[in-house]
Amino acid sequence: MNQNPTNHTLIIGATQGIGLGFVKRFLERNNTRVYGTYRYPESAIELMKLATQYPERLTCVPMDITDEEQIIAGIATIQAQTDKLHCAINCVGILHEGTLKPEKSLREINAEQLTHYFQVNSIGSVLLAKHLLPLFRHRDRGIFASISAKIGSIGDNRLGGWYGYRASKAALNMLMRTVSIEYRRKSPRTIVVALHPGTTDTNLSQPFQKNVPPEKLFSVGRTVNQLLEVLDKLEETDSGQFFSWDGSRLPW
Repeated sequence: MNQNPTNHTLIIGATQGIGLGFVKRFLERNNTRVYGTYRYPESAIELMKLATQYPERLTCVPMDITDEEQIIAGIATIQAQTDKLHCAINCVGILHEGTLKPEKSLREINAEQLTHYFQVNSIGSVLLAKHLLPLFRHRDRGIFASISAKIGSIGDNRLGGWYGYRASKAALNMLMRTVSIEYRRKSPRTIVVALHPGTTDTNLSQPFQKNVPPEKLFSVGRTVNQLLEVLDKLEETDSGQFFSWDGSRLPW
């Protein structure tokens, strides 16, 4: 095993689902050093077990992306170990939690719930982009990717409903598009993209899987492999785009 990895990868939201899947796949690449974030130690048991198996290759970083001070502290932890990142993938997102659930109609709209959707699904990514920029300002190819959702496409919205989730993902897409323009000036080799993973068998999709055809419900492993294939093929001219799991571009 290569004890001096040359690629440094950050997975934000690494304790379960797609995020944990990415950590596992990147650890299979012997030249990659991985940093995985978690909110609460009790929810990060599997991630921390991986860290004991790969003590030289995986660092667990506490971080709540709704708290800018925690983002700053977490990135400082990474900067103490490396001066560059080659890849950062934000896998944090919320669709339902406790009493929070997608709105079916206007009568279910409330400001507190909408604000929470935006804090988690939109604002966190742009705060990450703000504070990760110094780690991307190098001469190597870099990727900053955020997990979005096709449901955040305004052009593709034909069913309505799910106001907060749709709007927060649409906002994420606009923020990442705007970040890509600034990064093009300040870190021109960094490719900034939004990704639609497809419906994946995770806690996020669990309550809504009954209407999903089996062939369209992906395992975490399949989703991660598909998204990595998309990321590996990206060109610098793809920065600022919104890609589906199959590599196709989605409408805004």
